[in-house]
Amino acid sequence: MRTLVRLTLIVLLLLAIYAGGFLYFVQSIPRTAPKSPRADGIVALTGGHARLDTAVELLESGAARRLLITGVFETTTKEDLEHRVHGGARFECCADIDYTAEDTHDNAEQAAAWANAHGYRSLIVVTARYHMPRSLREFSALMPGVRLVPYPVEPTRVSLDRWWENLDAVRLLQAEYLKYLATIVTTSFGTATPQQQAMAASGAVS
Repeated sequence: MRTLVRLTLIVLLLLAIYAGGFLYFVQSIPRTAPKSPRADGIVALTGGHARLDTAVELLESGAARRLLITGVFETTTKEDLEHRVHGGARFECCADIDYTAEDTHDNAEQAAAWANAHGYRSLIVVTARYHMPRSLREFSALMPGVRLVPYPVEPTRVSLDRWWENLDAVRLLQAEYLKYLATIVTTSFGTATPQQQAMAASGAVS
């Protein structure tokens, strides 16, 4: 009987820790984008037209020198993207496309290499609101010396307003929370990659 009570208490404690962590995660999701952000570069993580439209608008308005769109499907050309997002002169000259990234960690690796190549010390990160905490964790792990400016975009699939009343929103946030927990583990105990070591040695990232 005592063993059963102990197991029950342990389960309840773990559930409470999980629930508390989840609520903290939800509270950490940025609600609004900063006004008139400025940085050396912009990185847009693919996953919806709103992200690309927003990133291109920032580039065309002079918020940064160049834009990296990372995780683009391999058959999509720069001309295709320019047509979709109504890119202007700055898009033609100053937008770079990455076709290799397949997940958020890959996005961070490509962004780190791109920032290092251009000597950038600050980046505006454009992605969906719910995706921002995990993205910033991955980016900061690979670029500890680079200032990251989060620029969240409202997700197109589901509204996060009053998420507790929307089952789809709850599922989305729960799935993202589990990925975020996994990212905390991998970024906390992972070792520096050769790319990171090269960046640190070059002085691009301290």
